[in-house]
Amino acid sequence: MTATSTGVPVRRARRRYGRWVLPLWGWAVIAWLSLPIIVMIVFGFNDTTGKFNIRWQGFTLHWYRDLFDISDLTTALVNSIEIAAITTVAATILGTFLGVALGRYRFRGSGSVTLLLFANIAAPEVVLGAALLSMFLTLGVPRGFWTITIAHIMFSLSYVAVTVRARMAGMDQSLEEAGRDLGAGPVATFFRITLPGILPGVLSGALLAFALSIDDYIITSFNAGNTITFPLWVYGASRVGVPPQVNVMGTIIFLFGVLAAMTGAITSRRRRA
Repeated sequence: MTATSTGVPVRRARRRYGRWVLPLWGWAVIAWLSLPIIVMIVFGFNDTTGKFNIRWQGFTLHWYRDLFDISDLTTALVNSIEIAAITTVAATILGTFLGVALGRYRFRGSGSVTLLLFANIAAPEVVLGAALLSMFLTLGVPRGFWTITIAHIMFSLSYVAVTVRARMAGMDQSLEEAGRDLGAGPVATFFRITLPGILPGVLSGALLAFALSIDDYIITSFNAGNTITFPLWVYGASRVGVPPQVNVMGTIIFLFGVLAAMTGAITSRRRRA
């Protein structure tokens, strides 16, 4: 460590410099990432009179009161919520069992299954969408609500399984062995010991599945047929003008996601305490 002409160590000066540069850079990144969300929330209160909600014209709660005035938009939002709910339940159940199996047991082909899961996560959505479309066309399955749901379950399953597998790998196996020594069967051991232990991972996977499903556009557009979801409706409307109700619905979905994430974090913290 060298010293300057004033006798102050250079390393200490660098540490003082980094104390405010790194936090400032972090807050700048957070502000940049939050800017689109802030704009969406603010323009949900815009008293616009034209088709394009891009210029601030005054404050109003009118769009919250008339949130469901556009029937096609309401139908698209309902479709997205229903598909996301079904996807979350199915992907969470299947992904949990798959994650438990990969995290607890070693069997022939487990490495290949793990590689397949990560390949599904790493693959571009356009590849998954095209592959699923080809499968549905080959099998002669008409595209619509259920093909979207199946597609969402298939690409959300990997995220749930990987999340639960990571949680399962860190769980103390002696707890399950103690339960079996005390007379608990496999089912009772899973629901009373294993599931409570991996519950934070299960909840995290469920939140991921819901978020991935409700805002997906690429895979949905390949397999939608005549069914319109919220992202598809917004993209189609962007050519002629997006109504303020879209901002309001987006705000509600965002706040629901934040509330669900906070609930999951609080629940996990209480369980650890």
